[in-house]
Amino acid sequence: MQIDLEHLKGWIGREGRSDEMLTSALVARFNATFDRSSATDEGAEAPVFIHLCLGQPTVPTAELGSDGHPARGGFLPPVPLPRRMWAGGMVEFHGPIRIGDCVTRRSVIEDVTSKQGRSGALCFVTVRHHVESGGRPALTERQDIVYREAQPSLPPPAVGASHAPASAHQRQVAAGAPFLFRYSALTFNGHRIHYDAPYARDEEHYPGPVIHGPLQATMLCQYASDLRGTAPRIFRFRSVAPIFSPGPFTLNAAPDGDMLKLWTAQPGGPLSMEATAQW
Repeated sequence: MQIDLEHLKGWIGREGRSDEMLTSALVARFNATFDRSSATDEGAEAPVFIHLCLGQPTVPTAELGSDGHPARGGFLPPVPLPRRMWAGGMVEFHGPIRIGDCVTRRSVIEDVTSKQGRSGALCFVTVRHHVESGGRPALTERQDIVYREAQPSLPPPAVGASHAPASAHQRQVAAGAPFLFRYSALTFNGHRIHYDAPYARDEEHYPGPVIHGPLQATMLCQYASDLRGTAPRIFRFRSVAPIFSPGPFTLNAAPDGDMLKLWTAQPGGPLSMEATAQW
């Protein structure tokens, strides 16, 4: 498929803004989804990565595409490739998000690029989010979005692909349908590959619902925070291969100097998401 890259580059510099108050109720639902606990009093520090649940686009249902994503051509450029995935990014934490604060997110399209991959044409959109809590800088996030062509089946594994490596620390996670549905609801994410098993199998040719990239990133950052006793200052992550529900997957960590290397994988499978945490 031909991509008019110069036209899409016209979206570079486009900005969007959202504001939402972080409530105790949202924190309680976030903690319940991840089987965690934290203070829910007003003024308390919010859990790491809860910013992904705030200020999401509220597109009317009638304006969603067949895949459950908002129709294109608004804030994000109208990339003609039909499949959209979260490829990775980086979060730099500046200060806490606090319960009861108004959380503001200013988003900027930074770049649009394209290339030819093993599965066909690919288009990458880079978005930078600047998040404030109560008017104070909380974090800066780079988000990498990838668009690709529809495929009749999953592409073959990359040359040299192998099982994920052994880890110094490991935690197993159950990845059933209620978990994925709850996370989709928390993030107001209508993408059907995460909760609609027939759609994931029959339309996008996956073996089952895809475990969200943001969910994996959230859990890896939580795991890094648990291992070191405090949230990292910089967290980088990249999706390498999808993993699917039902079935468990693992969170893995290994020391790397002052940092932690982290990754997710399904038992006996290849590495799915890789990350580094730096304090």
